[in-house]
Amino acid sequence: MDEERLAFARRVFQAARDGDAPGLAAVLEHGVPPNLRNEKGDSLLMLAAYHGHAAAVAALLAGGADPDLANDRGQTPLAAAAFRGDVAITRLLLEHGAKVDGRGEGGRTALMVAAMFDRTGIVELLLASGADPALQDGAGHTAAAAAAWMGAAGTAAQLAAATH
Repeated sequence: MDEERLAFARRVFQAARDGDAPGLAAVLEHGVPPNLRNEKGDSLLMLAAYHGHAAAVAALLAGGADPDLANDRGQTPLAAAAFRGDVAITRLLLEHGAKVDGRGEGGRTALMVAAMFDRTGIVELLLASGADPALQDGAGHTAAAAAAWMGAAGTAAQLAAATH
């Protein structure tokens, strides 16, 4: 890739990190692939979700971004929103077809991530959306085990109540 294209790609990824919804919508309209990924496999949607930019997430989804596209670590945009504790983006991704139990190879579901970081609001939303608390990650851990391991008392209690 030549320097000019590389510089352009960097600006597009920075727009996702910064939440520049109008800028992202414009580049998508001009042919930038909505599932463009960086060297770590992070899509534009992943970056916008991780950095908490709901308007940018909405613009990318409207432009055809895949809500289930996992990065090289098996993380999905839904898991990124769960990690950040962003209920609005979690809801937005679910409304646009993100699989509630979606994940990449060996990755954790959004429920597992939310449980680990004691994101009780996210756990409530994911369970209400049909998340399966019995699923295991690549190491064989469930959401409840992840919560217990991280000392996340609130989500551990939620998950215990949900499975009984």
